[in-house]
Amino acid sequence: MEKKDKTNKIKKNKRKYNLLTLVLISIVTFVIGGVGTFYYMNQKLEAATETNQAMNKIETVYSALYNGYYKTVSKQKLVNGALTGMVNSLGDPFTDYMSKSETESLNNTISSSFTGIGAEVQKKGNYIQIIAPIQGTPAKKAGLQADDLILKIDGKSIKGYSLSKAISLIRGKKGTSVTVTIKRGDSTFTKKIIRATIPVKTVTGHLLPKNKTIGYIQVSTFSENTSSEFKAEIKALRKKGAKSFVIDMRDNPGGLMDQALKMSSMFVQNGKTILQVQQRGQSAQVYKAGKKYDGGFKVHEKTVVLINSGSASAAEIFSAALNQSANIKLIGTKSYGKGTAQTTLPFTDKTELKMTIAKWLTPNGSWINHKGLTPTIKADYPSYAYQTAIDTKKTYSKDEVSKQVKKAQVLLNALNYSVGDANGYFGDSTVSAVNKFQTDNKLTVNGTLDKETINKLEELAAQKISENDNALNVAITQLNGK
Repeated sequence: MEKKDKTNKIKKNKRKYNLLTLVLISIVTFVIGGVGTFYYMNQKLEAATETNQAMNKIETVYSALYNGYYKTVSKQKLVNGALTGMVNSLGDPFTDYMSKSETESLNNTISSSFTGIGAEVQKKGNYIQIIAPIQGTPAKKAGLQADDLILKIDGKSIKGYSLSKAISLIRGKKGTSVTVTIKRGDSTFTKKIIRATIPVKTVTGHLLPKNKTIGYIQVSTFSENTSSEFKAEIKALRKKGAKSFVIDMRDNPGGLMDQALKMSSMFVQNGKTILQVQQRGQSAQVYKAGKKYDGGFKVHEKTVVLINSGSASAAEIFSAALNQSANIKLIGTKSYGKGTAQTTLPFTDKTELKMTIAKWLTPNGSWINHKGLTPTIKADYPSYAYQTAIDTKKTYSKDEVSKQVKKAQVLLNALNYSVGDANGYFGDSTVSAVNKFQTDNKLTVNGTLDKETINKLEELAAQKISENDNALNVAITQLNGK
């Protein structure tokens, strides 16, 4: 999620000590323990003194700014600034003081639910297209269908809006309403829909069309219900005839550690190590496979795991456990390399401190932080799959030279509309290729890279990438024993 992670969520009560409490504790300990404890008492007193001095300084700065700054300053702004400053001083991207909205977003991700109407959507030209309404949700009950275009939200046109902006307008508090204007074929109509809590499925699967004994399972994140969804998917695919499995962890940003433990244990022999977690100044805590995690449910079928640079945290815990403790091959590219675990400290104003509390190690004791997991077999998408999107704010035409033109040339070549060398120069060969592409796809034939042409170009390139998944092809070969 960043990608945001909430691994090993623990809620801790805040413990507050004043100087007098520390003195009393130390005096009692001194009487019992003698001279050795006198040194300990001095250490505690010194630490308390240093803390008090630091807090006094912070309070002085706060008071000076609030009362003496040349213009009025918000108390909340100063408090948030102090908290954010402390967190940022650590230089840890995974330790964060989160606002109320950020906390809510993280909790929604962890619980794998959100409040909205319940429709999967995508960007389609200038508008938002419904891929499919989710069963049992307000969108489904309102009669929304696949391919419906959303033109307006609450009476306001969303033409040109980004996908994220449109989604933010559709979502809202449970029980509130949102009115969407829908275009279906030649007709346009409006629907007033009451928002509700929408569960999000984190595990999907199917039998591979050309290899119906291979079950393909994709895990998008590790949320509260992921392990139960995963178990159910394994059972369902077995009933359909699956004799082996491909577990796709690509672009999975991680999530809850307990879910990774439960899923890993399904593949690992009881008693073998799944994970090690090491907190500051402590020996590593070792987690081993067993009924405690998997409930006695085991997967013995031949399995491979797909990973890439977007596989992080809990996805890496799962992948490393299967690789090192169950001899399961990893196929793809090197993973992200997030070897730390976080917990959260909630506050009464619904903000939270997300804090790194430990580092985790793979079964063999390796710390993969900033290193990632190296796949057993390297296999990747073609290079153009990682190209950034083409800027559609302007139209590109003959004789222009730019990086955006070069991106389009790369995609044209990939789709067999040859422009020769992708050098960024919009020459005659590029004009010809664009004209043919527009003709083949029933677009306005003008020889320029306008928004409509670029969108179609990227859409077809994405489709070709999904149809030519090199890592999945290697996985199939491995499972078929070829």
